[in-house]
Amino acid sequence: MRIITLNANGIRSAARKGFYDWLASQRADVVCLQETKAQAGQIEDPLYWPEGLHCHYLDAEKKGYSGVALYSTARPDAIIRGLNWPDMDAEGRYLEARFGNLSVVSLYLPSGSSSEERQAVKFSFLDRFMPFLEQCADSGRDYVFCGDWNIAHRNIDLKNWRGNQKNSGFLPEERAWMDGLFGTGRWVDAFRAVNQEPDQYTWWSNRGQAWAKNVGWRIDYQIASTSIKDTIRAASIYKDERFSDHAPLTVDYDYPLPA
Repeated sequence: MRIITLNANGIRSAARKGFYDWLASQRADVVCLQETKAQAGQIEDPLYWPEGLHCHYLDAEKKGYSGVALYSTARPDAIIRGLNWPDMDAEGRYLEARFGNLSVVSLYLPSGSSSEERQAVKFSFLDRFMPFLEQCADSGRDYVFCGDWNIAHRNIDLKNWRGNQKNSGFLPEERAWMDGLFGTGRWVDAFRAVNQEPDQYTWWSNRGQAWAKNVGWRIDYQIASTSIKDTIRAASIYKDERFSDHAPLTVDYDYPLPA
C-alpha cells in the first residue's frame, strides 16, 4: 500500500506546476491533500478527479482557504467529514476514509504563525485532538493520519532549530505535545521508522534561498498506529519538482489496502 500526502498550497496552483502529471506515475493507493484552497465549483475539471481513483473533497467555508482531499484506488466503506467541532469543521481540516479495519485521514492542523489569536486556536485544536487520538487508539482500528501537522518535532526536523524555539511550529509546548503523542507507544512517525537521517524536510519558506539551500522544516507526517509499524517498508520526500512550498511525502506499507 502506497500512501502519498502533500500540502498543495492551492490545488489549482499545484496542478499548473505538474502535480497531476507526476501523480499519474506514482501508483499510489491513497493520496491525501491539504490546503486545496478551492470550492467545489472551482474544481469541476476532470483533472481534479483522476481516472481510476475515488475522489473526495472537504472545502472550507471561506473561499481560497484551507480544505482537504482524499483519493483512493479502492472505494471507501465510509467517509467521515470533519471532527464534529463546528469551528474547525468550518475550516475543512479533517477527512477520513475507512477501508475495512483501516482508516486513512487527510489532516490539516491550524498554523499559529500569523497571530497570537491563531496560535491560541492551534493550542485549542491540540487540546481537543489528543483525547480524540486516544479514542482512535482504543477503537482497535488501524489508522494513518496524513498531512500537515504544522509542528517540527525534534531538532533534527528543522534546519535552524536554535533560532526557532520561540516561533510557532517549534514552540516547547508544541514539541511537548508531540512527545506526549509518541510517548504513549500507540503512534509512530512512519517516516522516522525507516529514515533517521538529518536534513529531511517537507516545507521551505519562500523567503531568501530556503529551498535552494535546503533550509527547511519537516512538518508533514504520516502518523500510524503502532499496530502497523512493522509493515512500514520505505519513505521518501520528492524534491525533483516543486508543486508547492511543501513536498510530497510517500510511505510504502506491507499492508494491502482492503478492497
